[in-house]
Amino acid sequence: MERHSKDVKGWAPGQPPGDPEAAQRLQEWLRGEEGGLDVAGLDFSGADLSQGDFSESWFTGSKLVNVKLIDADLYRSDAQGADFTGADLTRVSLVRVNLDDAVLRRAILDGADLVKASLCDVDASRASCRGTRFMGASLLYVDLRGADLTDAVLRENSFKVAMNHATILQGVSGSIFGPVEIFEQDSVRTLGGAALEDWIREKGGNVQVISGTCPMKYRSPKSPT
Repeated sequence: MERHSKDVKGWAPGQPPGDPEAAQRLQEWLRGEEGGLDVAGLDFSGADLSQGDFSESWFTGSKLVNVKLIDADLYRSDAQGADFTGADLTRVSLVRVNLDDAVLRRAILDGADLVKASLCDVDASRASCRGTRFMGASLLYVDLRGADLTDAVLRENSFKVAMNHATILQGVSGSIFGPVEIFEQDSVRTLGGAALEDWIREKGGNVQVISGTCPMKYRSPKSPT
């Protein structure tokens, strides 16, 4: 699809949002409004915002289903409670982004940068995180059942997550603070320390589990759909 004419920010969406209020809000910002884009609670589903610079913007509670944000920059933005179901976030910068309570179900985060990002109570089931950088990030009560973390890099992350046999960990590397909840048919077990390292190694990864963490209080994640 032909891109729209660039506005004063030197960028234009490949596809504007279909929701009139969201489209108008985006155009107002593109015409030269200073600061980040504030679209809290608006519906941007299906829009193509690839390569856009949305540093320090507000996507709080926004609907971003199937949105494209390929190579976009959301540095220090707030996306708390945003719905990124099926979104393409390939190589997006999510450095220091607040993603607490967000939905990343089936989202593509391949090559994305989540350095020091905050993910608490996040549904990332069946998300693709191939080569994703989780470094110094907080992943607390994150559902990673069925997610693909092939070649993902983890470094000193809080990593209290839910996984299952379908979670792909081939080539994942780095270090984490556990423990992890492993869902196995009708049972759940908690793994930490050497036991978690061994489980990850059996799945093709090589991760150091840093000792001295507190036990994780069980909190059942939302069931993937």
